[in-house]
Amino acid sequence: MSTLELRGFGWRHAGRKAWAVRGVDLRVEHGERVLLLGPSGAGKSTLLAAAAGLLPQDSGEQEGHVTVDGRDARAARDRVGIVFQDPQTQLVMARAGDDVAFGLENRGVPPAEIWPRVDAALTRVGFPYGRDRHTGALSGGEQQRLALAGVLALAPGLLLLDEPTANLDPAGAAQVREVLATLDTTVVLVEHRVADVVPLVDRVVVLSPGGGVVADGVPETVFAEHGAALAAQGVWVPGVAPSQRRAGRAPGEVALSGQGLTRRHPGADRAALSGVDVEVRRGEVLAVLGANGSGKSTLALLLGGLLRPTGGRVVAAADPAVPPHRWRAATLARRIGSVFQNPEHQFVTNRVRDELALGPRRVGRDPVPIVDELLARLRLDRLAAANPYTLSGGEQRRLSVATALATAPEVLVFDEPTFGQDLRTWRELVDLLAELRDAGRAIVTVTHDGDLVDAVADRHVLLSHDPEGFSVLQHGKSFRITEGKPA
Repeated sequence: MSTLELRGFGWRHAGRKAWAVRGVDLRVEHGERVLLLGPSGAGKSTLLAAAAGLLPQDSGEQEGHVTVDGRDARAARDRVGIVFQDPQTQLVMARAGDDVAFGLENRGVPPAEIWPRVDAALTRVGFPYGRDRHTGALSGGEQQRLALAGVLALAPGLLLLDEPTANLDPAGAAQVREVLATLDTTVVLVEHRVADVVPLVDRVVVLSPGGGVVADGVPETVFAEHGAALAAQGVWVPGVAPSQRRAGRAPGEVALSGQGLTRRHPGADRAALSGVDVEVRRGEVLAVLGANGSGKSTLALLLGGLLRPTGGRVVAAADPAVPPHRWRAATLARRIGSVFQNPEHQFVTNRVRDELALGPRRVGRDPVPIVDELLARLRLDRLAAANPYTLSGGEQRRLSVATALATAPEVLVFDEPTFGQDLRTWRELVDLLAELRDAGRAIVTVTHDGDLVDAVADRHVLLSHDPEGFSVLQHGKSFRITEGKPA
């Protein structure tokens, strides 16, 4: 087990005026388990990257010192394991087993020990496939498990986890928490599902966007003394009830439907989605639920006109005769807006403002008032000149939502829209979804966020796998998700 120390630590990304994080003095002792909290943009992910020795000196400006076991963090990388907010960024091999073995091979682990450690790590995180599974065929949640397995196989002295359960279904998240409870190592964890992970930690540290640590202590004391103030700043605290925004009227006509939708990805041995019937109406939020790997993101891409089905069809009321995947790009942008599971996959410019202006220009609208409104509404105005790739995960998610809204489409398809959000921005996104629904938009949201379903979903479908393929189980009103099943 290792000790982590930050003294006067600060980091500013190249080209940015504001510091991502500044004035942090923190010591994490040998064997401690620390939950690191703070509003979106407070610098939590940046701090973890610094502790892992992964902030390149030529990509920004650093203040202070970061050490692991008394050594500069950049020189102590062999003692540290990190799971990033976006697991796809750390998968490097084509086969799952090879990806877990990659780190062991680079550490010089004897070949006879590698594969038993790989198998043990895959089993430990509940990875549902064998070593030969192609990493490109994994869902976001499955990628998350694989990335965690790759780190656990290394048995690091310091384990850094940036929202390790964010892409997991409730059952998978519970399994990962069970694994974390058994670890014999120093842990620093960033997680928005605070109530679920508090039993796993013995200390809570809260960062302020203004700089420094604003609260530090045992969980019970921190939440008792600072809970109300932290919630007001946007920090998720146990016991805070989510907002609810129910529809005030019945939904309208069908805006988008999938009929017998099937999709087999090139080279795949089976269909990612098979025989799915689904429809979404104007003035309705439809939640798409299901376990990792059940085809939720594939369904979102099909409904959004971004994938061609290999069976069945998508029918849009805007043009029933032509499926959305055959529309021209400008036409699709006007009619259906999509938010990907990985927000950075849809960024194409190097400034936030330019990213938002792209869609309106493409459809022939004046971008200036649209961009200004969205920047303010989604709390991105101070980041208008920033590079989208330097934003925090929560800020990137809000930007991706804003880009989908910029062309004012009648149908919106969101894949995990509340990923990485603090309490304040989560509530603002719920309010925004409710307003769009009440204005007559048709909204599809893929999600594992039970609070989101409770707050704003009018109806849901649950994707599940059976021996014959994937099927949709229709349910009525929204429900509370408990371990992946309706309660």
